[in-house]
Amino acid sequence: MHLPQGIAEAELIGQCKRGSLKHQEMLYKHYYGFTMGIAMRYCFSRDDAMEVTNDGFIKVFNTMAQYDVAKPFKAWLRTIIVNTAIDRRRKELKHQANMELDNAMPLSAGTYIIENISAQDILKLMDTLPVIQRTVFNLYEIDGYSHDEIADMMAIPASSSRVYLTRAKEKLRKLIVTAQ
Repeated sequence: MHLPQGIAEAELIGQCKRGSLKHQEMLYKHYYGFTMGIAMRYCFSRDDAMEVTNDGFIKVFNTMAQYDVAKPFKAWLRTIIVNTAIDRRRKELKHQANMELDNAMPLSAGTYIIENISAQDILKLMDTLPVIQRTVFNLYEIDGYSHDEIADMMAIPASSSRVYLTRAKEKLRKLIVTAQ
């Protein structure tokens, strides 16, 4: 979606910083698809993704005064949406029984090369991964975070992040092989 005619992104952001509800609505509508796309990679349902998107925009509007206009807005927005999704995952994981993975052995690497499948197919297969594996896979492979950064964001050891990524890839490989 394009910005409303006659309004530049900088002006829209400036008006949002001043608290204009009309401009906040315009910004929300303009970036809704972008933020939903990010949220859908971290959530198992559209409803959850909408909650992450809405919660993320609330954070955006509450912290808009802190946004540095010298930096790309879209990158700042993306970071907030990813962190909102991770915060949601972290809260959900507290309620699940998590086994300690520090001493766990990674699964075998397998021989199938995952690069032979389209990104769209991987995203569909990712829906079958356990929440933690899907989240780590997203953060590492798609969003480019390091295992140390993932460990900090999710409050897990970096070694656990590596194990979850290895298991996610192994499960995806098995799903790809059985699908062919």
